[in-house]
Amino acid sequence: MQRKGGRRGETDGQDSGAVEQVLDELYATPPSAFVSRREERAAAARTAGRKEDARRIHAARRPTLAAWAANLLTRSRAEETRRFLELGQALREAHRTLDATGLKELSAQRRRIVAALSRQAAQLAGEAGQRLSPAAQREVESTLRAVLADPGAADRWAEGRLEVALTPPSGFPSGTAPAEPAGTEPGPRPRPKSRGTASGTRAKDELAERRRKRRVELERAEQEAERAARQLRDARAEQADAQQSLRRSDDELGRVRETVATAEERLRAAHEDLDRTERERREAEERGRTAADALAGAERDARASARRVDRLTGRGR
Repeated sequence: MQRKGGRRGETDGQDSGAVEQVLDELYATPPSAFVSRREERAAAARTAGRKEDARRIHAARRPTLAAWAANLLTRSRAEETRRFLELGQALREAHRTLDATGLKELSAQRRRIVAALSRQAAQLAGEAGQRLSPAAQREVESTLRAVLADPGAADRWAEGRLEVALTPPSGFPSGTAPAEPAGTEPGPRPRPKSRGTASGTRAKDELAERRRKRRVELERAEQEAERAARQLRDARAEQADAQQSLRRSDDELGRVRETVATAEERLRAAHEDLDRTERERREAEERGRTAADALAGAERDARASARRVDRLTGRGR
């Protein structure tokens, strides 16, 4: 399945395909390991001189557990994903054209498939060592319903890089008959409503509109809250990574200081050995000079004694 947006060509002299591959890898990574792996890949890109690539990688946001599970589903189940996207197209078309009976049948099919795919996502997450809570699984189901209802949500899910769970638009599919399409044979003309009935209908319509607006505002507020919570989680994770790096640096600094202290102690001992050896050498030289003087005196005495012996024995005549 080709991802929407695909792999871009080279931009600013840098291979964009490498960045896309890294991003695909990141969004297949469990959320608990996302930040550390992102920083490793961004640092590698900076070291290689690919500053723009490093910026794009560092800008990737860690997905929620439900969004990651939805990403995992589209990456691991290509054929099911393709059929699910096709079902979404059929449902959206049915919502515009089918009667209530046909729409009801497709809606029942939608519920069965959403439940089955949601269970697959939970299974895949479990195989990857991440258990989905009931709340997270409901968010996966919400994302899948949004994919069926909204082509934009379908494109985002197919790309496999969701950061948060998606919310389906309100009222789709309704399970009721859509508006009668233009060009059909008109039915019997409805009986005119009384003024009181029309007024009551307007009041109900206004109330329904206010409720719809409140639902939209609530959905937006929930999405903003989710984004803020995600940013907070990312910030906390980055802080934890920074603290861990600081602890590693402190440990390394302690080891280096210990090594330096040991080296300095060995250097002091070596200086003491050198001083002692030089002192012993000077003493040995002094003893050597004294011994040489003593030897020279002994040799002189020996020669003098030999001459006396020669004189006494008449050898010197």
